[in-house]
Amino acid sequence: MTDKASSENAQQFSFKAETKQLLNILIHSLYKDREVFLRELLSNASDALNRLRFEMVTNHNVLDSATDLKVHITVDKDSRMLTIQDTGIGMTRDEVIENLGTIAQSGARKFLDATKDQKVDLTQVIGQFGVGFYSVFMVAEWVRVTSHSSNPEAEAVSWYATGDDTYQISAAEMSERGTKVEIKLKEDAAEFAEEYRIKNIIHKHSDYIGFPIYIGDSKDAVNKQTSLWRTSKQEVTDEQYKEFYRQTTLDFEDALMHVHISTDAPVQLYALLYIPSKVERGVFALRKDDGLKLYSRNILIDDYNKDLLPDYLRFVQGVVDSEDLPLNVSRETVQSSGLMPKLKKVLTNQVIKELENLAKNNAEKYHTFWQEFGVYLKQGIAATPADAESINPLLRFKTNLNPETWSALDEYVARMKEGQKEIFYIVGEDPKSVLRSPHLDYFHSQGTEVLLLTDPMDSFMLMGLHKHKDFELKNVAQAEIDTNAKPKEETEAEKIPDADFNGLVEQFKKVLGESVTDVRASNRLYESVARLADADGNANPELQRVYKYLGKEYEIPKKILELNPTHTILKNLLKLETGSELQNIIIEQIYDSALLVEGLHPDPSSIASRVQQIIEAALAQK
Repeated sequence: MTDKASSENAQQFSFKAETKQLLNILIHSLYKDREVFLRELLSNASDALNRLRFEMVTNHNVLDSATDLKVHITVDKDSRMLTIQDTGIGMTRDEVIENLGTIAQSGARKFLDATKDQKVDLTQVIGQFGVGFYSVFMVAEWVRVTSHSSNPEAEAVSWYATGDDTYQISAAEMSERGTKVEIKLKEDAAEFAEEYRIKNIIHKHSDYIGFPIYIGDSKDAVNKQTSLWRTSKQEVTDEQYKEFYRQTTLDFEDALMHVHISTDAPVQLYALLYIPSKVERGVFALRKDDGLKLYSRNILIDDYNKDLLPDYLRFVQGVVDSEDLPLNVSRETVQSSGLMPKLKKVLTNQVIKELENLAKNNAEKYHTFWQEFGVYLKQGIAATPADAESINPLLRFKTNLNPETWSALDEYVARMKEGQKEIFYIVGEDPKSVLRSPHLDYFHSQGTEVLLLTDPMDSFMLMGLHKHKDFELKNVAQAEIDTNAKPKEETEAEKIPDADFNGLVEQFKKVLGESVTDVRASNRLYESVARLADADGNANPELQRVYKYLGKEYEIPKKILELNPTHTILKNLLKLETGSELQNIIIEQIYDSALLVEGLHPDPSSIASRVQQIIEAALAQK
């Protein structure tokens, strides 16, 4: 074997600028795990074999159709040569130029940008930017790729490069189908011409490639070949589960949990699913979109299938493999075959079941899951009401009586006061401010627990969450209360006299005008000066928030302003001259503050100038 490409019919091409820059980085930089080049080349070989197997489902007119699908590796320690040959689909001359002569600019640019971060171990992220093949130049003096397409009419072609600015394309002598990669190793990479070293790398990174990998003259495959998802749970170690997740996602953090499924009824399937530890994919995540890898009899037919799980479980990663799926059909045909809904039902039920088990057996870990992915389950309640009953047990809430801990609906029900027939909730902007809501005055005074809903998705969730078991959910702003259950310290003597209070109500109506439908006394306020109540015919408050979050045309809903006739602010307000500027701006501020607490104010910053006026007036009276 020579280190020069055949000059016969050879054409020389120049790499693009970004490819040159990338090659320069790979050639001259020292990475601690250069072995990943073999992982990338074997992954490419596996893809080529998978593509051929899929092609042969419908097309038997391929070169060497009876040839076994395999990868063969040879090493020559003396000449520092490593050769990797597959019997896959092969490449034509144009495909060689397209696949090896250029790198997608976006992929090259992202990889080059990644090199600017000195903390990133690039050997862990090479494969995700379409630059996996080029990692071979970390160990190679030169590389020759010879390929013969599965198309019987195609001719063999050779690609040769040293990592400099150019590469050569020429005709080649190769009668068998597939691709052969010959690598002249650098002196400091001679270890990769040792069989034992190659075997160790395969066991570490490529053990579950679904085709046999042979080394030298051995008749026994080095790799296990059986896909991990088809392996019995009892035979898989925790480390193997973790390594498979890392290989398929390039997520630097371990998954939060995995779900390994093997079932024959009602459909035959194998699945290995993972729930990531974080909702956001890392900058170097291999999986850039939602969806599961879908296999049929170990053949990949869809890399990002979004029909196997409901949208609210789209954060789940992993693979699904079914013997029942036909290979020679389009994605649309698979969807309409009736099999996908069955697969979806089995997978969904199993994921939900495993999440329930996690919540039961490891509450702390489940709360970590909830804080990352709870918003998806809330979305599921709103978008898929039919699944609400199965999702409900997974929901977690903080409450006014337990504001620092998460509670399930069942736990809330277990703590309900005797005679309580509804699950109370309050919707607000954030966990701290909602606890000061005037709507909670009565419930605080009675020691009644209330769910705190402060996530924007909560308003959407409530459109589908109306009941849990036998208990209806009720907004505290609309709940009926026992007006006889008042704190003992409150007496009629503390109230503003009716005549004075009625005069004050009229002044509120005059100042606020059409902003409110009415102003009246409240029988449920103890600590707060005022609250907004829904007028008859108003849209429900959850829907009002939904419109706001969706950015739809939004007007302040006209509500009833209820005043606390025992409150000091109102008593002092009576002391001001009726209709004076200070009295009027305080009335406006009381109303705007109530809007703020409700999360309904369209322009909170507009309050600032009025607050300043009130401060100035207060200081002037001292």
